[in-house]
Amino acid sequence: MKKTVVEAVSDANKAIELDRSNPKAYLRKGTACFNLEEYQTAKTAFEAGAALVPEDKRFGEWIKKCDNCIAEENGELSMPSPAATSAEVVAKTDAVPKETEPVNNVTPAKPKYRHEFYQKPEEVVVTIFAKGIPAESVTINYGEQILSVSIDVPGEEKYVFQPRLFGKIVPANCKYNILSTKIEIRLAKVEPIHWTSLEFSNNIMVARSSIISTGNRRPVYPSSKPTKDWDKLEAQVKKEEKDEKLDGDAALNKFFREIYSDADEDTRRAMSKSFVESNGTVLSTNWKEVGAKEVEGTPPDGMELKKWEY
Repeated sequence: MKKTVVEAVSDANKAIELDRSNPKAYLRKGTACFNLEEYQTAKTAFEAGAALVPEDKRFGEWIKKCDNCIAEENGELSMPSPAATSAEVVAKTDAVPKETEPVNNVTPAKPKYRHEFYQKPEEVVVTIFAKGIPAESVTINYGEQILSVSIDVPGEEKYVFQPRLFGKIVPANCKYNILSTKIEIRLAKVEPIHWTSLEFSNNIMVARSSIISTGNRRPVYPSSKPTKDWDKLEAQVKKEEKDEKLDGDAALNKFFREIYSDADEDTRRAMSKSFVESNGTVLSTNWKEVGAKEVEGTPPDGMELKKWEY
């Protein structure tokens, strides 16, 4: 059903190109687009036809149907009024256009040209690999959710590619480029959603992309075990080290470490220089005093300082 209706849209577009004053072509296009649930495109076609033949009431009735369906899509039409007539509120299943001629279902042949697509958040790029095609032989039309490509080279079988697209597009922002080796078509998305395929299917779920900001929070990793608060654990270890009670040389070394860790750069340089040059017998924090000369060792009372010869 979808295949034949899409073909009806293409045929109507071709008829409009040949004769823009043909109201029947606009009626056919509008009814076909309505069955594809492309109500805005259908309404535009009906309005164009109504401008040509204002006395034809069919266009007015179809425009009302489109307005109702558009309002329903936008959530503006919750339930019909008791006074509404059957012409104003129409079930979609009853909207089969009489103007669409029945077409027998035929197994489609293998496409003449290969195609592929890739996408960005804002657009889908469709590439049809057709070499050396004259620009005048290519016809491309867009709908709300339809792409229609026709390649008609004299003396060759006509190529038609008419998918109902995965998502809706903005026809006015779509464009194409005919190159020597391919035809590149850029479809502007209505929403920045990820298309899992080029063509629409009722069985495909729409996957929306989103970026979640974590701010200044540390990343949280999944684990089967309870998560430890490492910041709290680090603070607890530092507190225990600070409150630790030591005696003798251990207490003295701890005292010197605390001085060194809290000191400025000059104080640290003074402590390092005096300790090394005095062979561990002097520890000064005055850089002005020890920075200008070599620090001599001062052994404890009753002990003698000896220098090792190598």
